[in-house]
Amino acid sequence: MKLIIAYVQPERMEDVKHALSDADVTKMSITNSLGCGQQGGYRETYRGVDMEINLLQKVRFEVAVNDKFVEPAVKAIIKGAKTGNIGDGKIFVLTLDECIRIRTEETGNDAIG
Repeated sequence: MKLIIAYVQPERMEDVKHALSDADVTKMSITNSLGCGQQGGYRETYRGVDMEINLLQKVRFEVAVNDKFVEPAVKAIIKGAKTGNIGDGKIFVLTLDECIRIRTEETGNDAIG
């Protein structure tokens, strides 16, 4: 079992969702987040004050999958998120020690479904 965490551009969220769905990965959590990476940020003037904005809007996907779905899920995220520009995002794949479905108390691979 793996937990896939991906940070992508907000405007690519729908494309990533559709790509994951096409890869038969339909269970996910999505949250808004702020972050900065290689692209740094940008400068903006607000009421005459020059400000550096270095925390940019991102969307965080969290997807728990069984081992056979790791590669299709990662490829789907890349397909949906990739523009070829700096700031496309990052994907982290972590080992998931345990998963428990609260309703049925199933554990492990059965709980992920």
